[in-house]
Amino acid sequence: MRIVLHIGLPGCGAERLQSVMDDKRGQLAKAGILVSGLARKNHTKLYMAVTEPGHVDPLRHARGFGPNPAQAALAKRVREDLMAEVTRHAPDVLVLSSHQLATLPNSTEIQRLRALLLTLSDQIEVVAHVDEPSRLLLAHFTEQVLVGRRADLTQELDLIGADRWRAASLKSWTRIVPGTHDFPEVQAPPHWIDLAELHENWSGVFGADSVTFRAHDPNLFASERATDEVIAMLGIDANIGKANVGERTPAPSSETLARARQLNIVFGKLMEKGRIIPRQLWSRFMTEIEQPGPPLDPGSLSALSAFFAPRLAPVIDRFPAIETTLTAPPPALPYAEAEPTLGYRATQYAAAALPRIDAFTAEYRRQQEDAAKARANGARPDGDGALTPVAEELFTPRAKENFHHLRSGRFAPHNRLGRVNEEEIAAAFTEEPMRDLPDGRSGNVIVGCMKNEAPYILEWVAYHRMIGVDHFLIYTNDCTDGTAELLDRLQELGILQHRDNTVWKGNSPQQYALNKALKEPVIQNADWVIHIDVDEFINVRCGNGTLDDFFERVPDATNVAMTWRLFGHNGVTKLADDLVIDQFDDAAPKYCPKPHTAWGFKTMTKNIGAYEKFSCHRPNKLDEAHRDAVQWVNGSGQVMTEKYKENGWRSDLKTIGYDLLQLNHYALRSAESFLIKRQRGRALHVDRSIGINYWVRMDWGGNRDVTIKRNIPRVRAEIERLLEDDTLREIHEAGFAWHKAKAAELHETPEFQELYDQALSTKLTEMERVAFALALDMES
Repeated sequence: MRIVLHIGLPGCGAERLQSVMDDKRGQLAKAGILVSGLARKNHTKLYMAVTEPGHVDPLRHARGFGPNPAQAALAKRVREDLMAEVTRHAPDVLVLSSHQLATLPNSTEIQRLRALLLTLSDQIEVVAHVDEPSRLLLAHFTEQVLVGRRADLTQELDLIGADRWRAASLKSWTRIVPGTHDFPEVQAPPHWIDLAELHENWSGVFGADSVTFRAHDPNLFASERATDEVIAMLGIDANIGKANVGERTPAPSSETLARARQLNIVFGKLMEKGRIIPRQLWSRFMTEIEQPGPPLDPGSLSALSAFFAPRLAPVIDRFPAIETTLTAPPPALPYAEAEPTLGYRATQYAAAALPRIDAFTAEYRRQQEDAAKARANGARPDGDGALTPVAEELFTPRAKENFHHLRSGRFAPHNRLGRVNEEEIAAAFTEEPMRDLPDGRSGNVIVGCMKNEAPYILEWVAYHRMIGVDHFLIYTNDCTDGTAELLDRLQELGILQHRDNTVWKGNSPQQYALNKALKEPVIQNADWVIHIDVDEFINVRCGNGTLDDFFERVPDATNVAMTWRLFGHNGVTKLADDLVIDQFDDAAPKYCPKPHTAWGFKTMTKNIGAYEKFSCHRPNKLDEAHRDAVQWVNGSGQVMTEKYKENGWRSDLKTIGYDLLQLNHYALRSAESFLIKRQRGRALHVDRSIGINYWVRMDWGGNRDVTIKRNIPRVRAEIERLLEDDTLREIHEAGFAWHKAKAAELHETPEFQELYDQALSTKLTEMERVAFALALDMES
């Protein structure tokens, strides 16, 4: 087996190559190439596992691997996982890719990496994509500033003339103070832009013939031809198809970087005085100070280019194909930091941001004090490292390891996010009449898929009609509980349109339906198209709780990522013919970056013709002619990062937001509802069963959220209006009776009764739930 180890460099397109390999994972596997499952894209676990134990970098600190025992456990796990992958798949080629690997400062770390890989194979090829040093420095400087760097580029320019760039850079790599974002990876000069020494270091461990430099071409990597580069990098002869990885995110303006760096200085002083600024809040501040304008010109670092030019000669001799890439950019005016405009003062902005910083700091300290009191009283909260008896019995060794190293890191869930008081039941929203639409327009349209959902349809339809949904297009297949008949009656009453999807083709009945929907006039003439399921409710938290109230606050938005808030079974065991939004108000914490399902989102899409296809979570296949018109916003109305124009179906630390809108996701409902769902299967992934693992992923609680209950009066009124039709009432009641009978039948089936009992007895803490779900992700 051959190992291809892709080590970056930072700023040289690794993310786009990783996206191609992730997208084409299946096709590569058919060609005998295994892209490791250590992570979907960037294999940071491999990097963290081999770093010097005493050198805690930002990744290890943020992810809970700073202490030596935690890192040692990670290294052990990485070795075991890689060996298991290789044993299971027996690939011809194993691919590992982490752009952080090129930044390893010590040869002992590279030796540690080689020793780990030698347990798998002695055929190891190291590949790095490189660029001219001034461009490398600017790319890294940009990333550093956005996460806290305080020095300007004179820090690096002052090193020009040093005998050995690497040694001079590493002199400032010893200071590590996590509380003030003092990591050399953030604050110090990058040692790896000296390509000659970089090659010397890696060749000294792996052998000169095992290390290859390839050219970073940003124009190449920004097109579909990135697939060709992956094929060339892997040295294979296979047609894996093209992957569109989208355009590069534009570099921030030089003024934005100047503003950010000056703000970092002020933030550093605040942290020295004890303030805490979490990563996600820091990222939000960086977004808020953005200003348009030209980016920094690498030609302004011509002195640096001239310094490195003679050092690049041996590198070019060894790798002639990269000569053009290593050509210095045209000289420009020497570097000088931009002057902020519009009266910007970092101290004034920091003063405006201080209430948010102080609120987080106070809440963080309160949580720490509560944990200390709990320990003093003999309690065992998540942070104390003790699993509950249920978890001890249920957890695999991996899940237990996850729990112990994640509980103090950035993945520890909490509810300190956003501004909405979720426990206070506010005054009811007022009813609003159905909207009058222009001729030929269908307004706000939900397209959905259902199978055996008869008891829940009327509430779902009534709710969304009352918040401003004008039409519904619903597909069903193989229903036996009256769902199809109920939808047919609603169609006869002019409420929605129903399509039979029983004869579906492909891998998913849901995707087949969405493809067909694009040809429907109700979709083609829509203003906004929304794809959600019957267990998902759009919870508008502003104004009078309607879609129009939300749209008024995001006038330029074309796509809205409605992030899930997962609601568990809330102690409700039996089916009841009552409102879902009233029965279930126990939810996941708002801050819940793991597991990946917790921050999944569905999308509202403005019908401007920007996308060619709808998928389960989002539209896809962006028309380049519409790129500039597309603007994605989150549930707080904030503009999301550029990458979401192309792909992504879950929020992250930079894009999470619930303040104006969230998607309440009642995946389980009652325990009996879960039994029926388990027996029915899934619409999107028909080959996956729904067992105790699904229950653990979805049965969140401990955080009361009643914000949607303001809608109850107008929803009940609309349901009563619909049920004035006797035929519809009879079908609805028959559907509920079918589900009650099905639940009774399943209780008599040993397999399902055992699942029911196991589900109700599986009570986990939030951190235990995260640890278990992450173990499932890896073990699957």
